[in-house]
Amino acid sequence: MTALGWAYAVVFYAATALFVAGLALKIRRYATTPAPLKIPTTPAPTTGGGAALRMVREVAFFESLFKSSKWTWAFGWLFHVSLLLVILRHVRYFQQPVWEPIVWVQPFGTYAGFTMVAGLAGLWARRFLVDRVRYISTPSDHLHLALLIAIGLSGLGMRFVAHTDIVALKAFTLGLMRFDVQPLPADPLLLLHLALVAVLLIVFPISKLLHAPGLLFSPTRYQVDNPREARHVASWAAALDK
Repeated sequence: MTALGWAYAVVFYAATALFVAGLALKIRRYATTPAPLKIPTTPAPTTGGGAALRMVREVAFFESLFKSSKWTWAFGWLFHVSLLLVILRHVRYFQQPVWEPIVWVQPFGTYAGFTMVAGLAGLWARRFLVDRVRYISTPSDHLHLALLIAIGLSGLGMRFVAHTDIVALKAFTLGLMRFDVQPLPADPLLLLHLALVAVLLIVFPISKLLHAPGLLFSPTRYQVDNPREARHVASWAAALDK
């Protein structure tokens, strides 16, 4: 057991705790924020089932983004689908034995790293090349994209340039789950990659990257367009009526 392994174990335990706690607090805030008005974006579904289907299309296919900007949709959807494959590929480091679906996704996840970086590069270029987007872009927007690209490039570097000890790395990740810290390979690229992932876990709950769960609580998307059929009363207003 090395000091390096312990240092990264402490960093990841802390980063994971901050990620989970921050995400839970944000979701709680979203869930308890009142929606006093009926404001679904029209044309909107008039039934609960239709609203659910609309949310599925929004989450899976970015429907509203497709309608507003085809180029942004293309790069954004490419990035998110690639990220999903990359995450599924990394699940193998936390399983023993590895599930068959995770084994099946490995080659797709490997090359999804390239398309993930390509999607991020397109989204970053948009912040420089499109005037109205450049005007509203903040330093944090650029830093988030730079962080994600750095994670992708360092991961691709380990896969295709400077290989690391995968067996030792898996032993380390499994040890983290069992609170049994194992030695961590001292490869510079691996250490950089893990440090960047830890930074992402820490900043995720307090950044614009949190739009994923936020979408599920957007009244413009989940509300049913039935103001004539049913009176909309916010929870706090209903409590006052009692």
